[in-house]
Amino acid sequence: MALFDLPLDELRGYRSASVEPEGFDTFWAKTLQEAREHDLDARFEPVETHLKTVEVHDVTFAGFGGHPVKGWLTLPAGVTSPLPAVVEFVGYGGGRGLAHTHLLWASAGYAHFVMDTRGQGSAWGGGETLDPVGSAPAYPGYMTRGLDAPENYYYRRVFTDAVRAVEAARSHDLVDAARTAAVGGSQGGGITIAVGGLVPDLAAIAPDVPFLCDFPRATTLTDRQPYREIGSYLKTYRGRTDEVLRTLSYFDGVHFAARGRAPALFSVALEDQTCPPSTVFAAFNAWASKDKAIEVYDFNDHEGGGTYQEAAKLGWLSSRL
Repeated sequence: MALFDLPLDELRGYRSASVEPEGFDTFWAKTLQEAREHDLDARFEPVETHLKTVEVHDVTFAGFGGHPVKGWLTLPAGVTSPLPAVVEFVGYGGGRGLAHTHLLWASAGYAHFVMDTRGQGSAWGGGETLDPVGSAPAYPGYMTRGLDAPENYYYRRVFTDAVRAVEAARSHDLVDAARTAAVGGSQGGGITIAVGGLVPDLAAIAPDVPFLCDFPRATTLTDRQPYREIGSYLKTYRGRTDEVLRTLSYFDGVHFAARGRAPALFSVALEDQTCPPSTVFAAFNAWASKDKAIEVYDFNDHEGGGTYQEAAKLGWLSSRL
C-alpha cells in the first residue's frame, strides 16, 4: 500500500480538529475519585513457569467500579531491591496471554507489569478479565459500547483500569514508583497516551502506532477496523454523529496528550491504514512535554517498527529510568 495520508512535512505540523469537551478534567477527576473509593486490593501470586531468568506473579487488582482486573508482573529472577517499572497495555482484541510470554522488559532489568484488557482476549493472546457492565445496542466489537453517553462508554472503564494498573504496579515492594513508564502499541498505545495524561508523575511513556486518537479524522479517513465500527454504527443510527463525536471527545488521545508531562517516544508508520499517520501526529503534536520524539517508519503498515522500535525503546528508556 502506497502512502495515502498527508505528506510527512505536513504531518509534522498537523493539528486535530477534535474539540475538547467542556468539563473534560472534571469528568476524569470524578471518574478516578469514584474508582479510588474501592480498595486497590492488589494481589501478587507467584506462578510456576519453569523459566530460570524471571519470576512471574499473577496479579489481581480493583479497577473501574471495583471490578477485578488481571495482569502479570514479571521480575528478573532473584531481585531484592526496587527496580524501575514498565507498565504495558495490549492491542485491540488481545489479552495478557500466558505467564511465560512477556520476557523483553524483565530481561532488560525492569519490573514489567502487563494489564489484561477487560472483556478482550478472544481474538488473540487470551484474557481473563470480565467486563460486567452492559450497554445499549452496539456494533460488534468494543468501539461503540456505551456510545450514548461518556459515563457509559467502554473506554471509560478501560482507561480507569489502566490508571489503577499503574497504581497496582507501584504498590509492589520491588517496584520503584518514581521510575515508572507506560508503553503499548495500537490500542495499547492509545491507552498509554490516556494514562500519560491522567497520571502526572510518570517517568516516561512510549506509545507505538497509537489507536484512539483524533476520532473526527480517523472515522472518516480509514475503512479499516476498529475505527470502521463507529461508521457502521452510524450507518444504522442515522443522525447521531454529533452525539457520538461528543462522547468520543472525552476519550480522544489528543486531549490527554495536551496534559502529558512525561518524556515521550512515539512511533508512526506512514502506510498505516489502521491508525492513520495524521491521527498519530495529532496526538504527538499535542503532547505537552517538550521532551518528546517520534520514530517514523516510511514503508510500514500497522506493524510499525516491530523489533526495530523495541530496540529504539530499550535505548531510549535506559536514559529515562
